[in-house]
Amino acid sequence: MVKNNNEIDLMSVEDVKKMIDIEDEGIKTWQDLKEAILKNQKPNLTMLVDFYEFTMSQTFFDTGEYQRKAYFDVFFRNHEFGSGYTISSGLAEIIDYVKNFHFTKGDIDYLRGTGQFTEDFLAYLKDLHFTGDIWAVPDGTPIFPNEPIITVHANVIEAQLLETLMLAYFNHGSLIATATKRLSSAAEPLKIADFGARRGHGESVTQGSRHAAIGGFSSTSNVLAAQTYNLIPSGTMAHSLVEFYGNDYDAFMAYAKSNPYNFVALVDTFSTLYSGLPAAIKVADDFLTPNGYPFKGIRIDSGDLTYLASEARKILDAAGYTDTKIFVTNGLDEAHIRQLKQVNAPIDNLGVGDNAIAPKARLGGVYKLVAVDEDGVAVPRIKLSDSEVKITNPGYKKVYRFYDQKTGYALGDVVALATEKIPLDGYTLISPVNEWRRKELSNYTVQELQVPIFLNGKLVYQVPETLESANYCADMFATIYPEIKQSSSPYEYIVDLSEPLLHLKKQMITEHKDAVEKQKRIGQYHA
Repeated sequence: MVKNNNEIDLMSVEDVKKMIDIEDEGIKTWQDLKEAILKNQKPNLTMLVDFYEFTMSQTFFDTGEYQRKAYFDVFFRNHEFGSGYTISSGLAEIIDYVKNFHFTKGDIDYLRGTGQFTEDFLAYLKDLHFTGDIWAVPDGTPIFPNEPIITVHANVIEAQLLETLMLAYFNHGSLIATATKRLSSAAEPLKIADFGARRGHGESVTQGSRHAAIGGFSSTSNVLAAQTYNLIPSGTMAHSLVEFYGNDYDAFMAYAKSNPYNFVALVDTFSTLYSGLPAAIKVADDFLTPNGYPFKGIRIDSGDLTYLASEARKILDAAGYTDTKIFVTNGLDEAHIRQLKQVNAPIDNLGVGDNAIAPKARLGGVYKLVAVDEDGVAVPRIKLSDSEVKITNPGYKKVYRFYDQKTGYALGDVVALATEKIPLDGYTLISPVNEWRRKELSNYTVQELQVPIFLNGKLVYQVPETLESANYCADMFATIYPEIKQSSSPYEYIVDLSEPLLHLKKQMITEHKDAVEKQKRIGQYHA
């Protein structure tokens, strides 16, 4: 027992753990304890699970099947935005989540309070950590429908409990990375700043800024994102500054004196051409230029951006400020950016918020069981549907990308059973829908897209810095044919099934349909 403050050092880490009700056996030092306390200040993300994951897990536990391993694939069925590609993102968040996968005493107490679970099952959850394997496509990779992006191999309870948040991170990250890659591609060579901090959904906007950087955005207004991911912070001023001072000149002068090397004036609070811009030029004449400071730019956030930017450019040039940049915002989307480029509007930089961090779309990635371990063999499973697109590709699989050795362009992807060897001297891509559609490949190189992330529960992947992932994305994006990347009516990228996988899928469909027909005949099937 501690008698006075001088004896606090006599307390052990174990004593403090008991006092604050932390049972993690991995805590051995005071630093471990400090990190655990900080982590426990927020809700445990392991509990961000659809409730049926727990009720199914209770079933696996009751039947003794919980130690059997299964394979689950994360994939998606359709591109969004009328796009011919999607950019994968969210893996870094998934890794952090899996590393910290655990249940606290409070979590167990809550589950007990639902009255749904046995004490033996709750005791099992108390010591549960991820012990399986995960392979995944790195963040920033162009990806396509119906190919495995993430594969989880673990005991069925561990694998089942990962589903909800893994899909949330994948869907959110890939949607934003795709939206921002389309926006940044439309804007090239102009740079786009992420102005979406106030447009997204709570704390997820910070992760959104990371995905936007991977998609090609050059900076962010989100200071936490800049600090967390080593991004470039950027920003100008708000209309409230001008409103506070009551006029453009006094507001701009005050701002220029406190930000002399980064003066970008928001000129459309009252009138862009007759109030804001003249006041900004006067501040430059009266203060910036005489003191050797740059007049970096103006921002226009409303009105006809093409007209206002064109007129502003003429006025700035006539005043001698030919190097002053014009920065525009105002709900920009891909179509508007392309229009501004098409008419050669004199714009130097762009800021996008809503359509980058909170795009009006939904990726719809799914998490499906595809195989179950039986005596060390991955025995395939399949989900059937009256809708062809919802029939899953069975078995433990790998996805490979073929590249033309001459041009470096990607020729197509093949999804193959993990036991297959992909030849390097010739290959035939076969459409899973129309088998007559075949493409003979030669003179190519092959890349396996998934890489090991966790093996036997241990992280074996070095998570890249955000800007590394952005550079990787740019390099991978350059390998995709322009016809597939075009903004409207893109060509379809080839994703085919190997012949053994296609044969397996057809065989399993036939077997299950025959079983249903048999049940109908003997009266065990009810429509």
